[in-house]
Amino acid sequence: MNKIAEERQKVGLSQSGLAAELGWTTSRIGNYEAGIRKPDLESCRLLVSALNRLGCRTTLDQLFPPFES
Repeated sequence: MNKIAEERQKVGLSQSGLAAELGWTTSRIGNYEAGIRKPDLESCRLLVSALNRLGCRTTLDQLFPPFES
């Protein structure tokens, strides 16, 4: 499970605000947050960069925690 919604909400950002920053649709963000779609690596990196530009302090591993073995 990812932590997109958690990080986004920490800085008071809406799904539509994050989508606008990335040039994506709000439904794409919603689908990622709900786990309906899984972003590819490039999209993950874009999400981390956008969130950090908007006030978050997150990394790829924090936003998309690796599975515990």
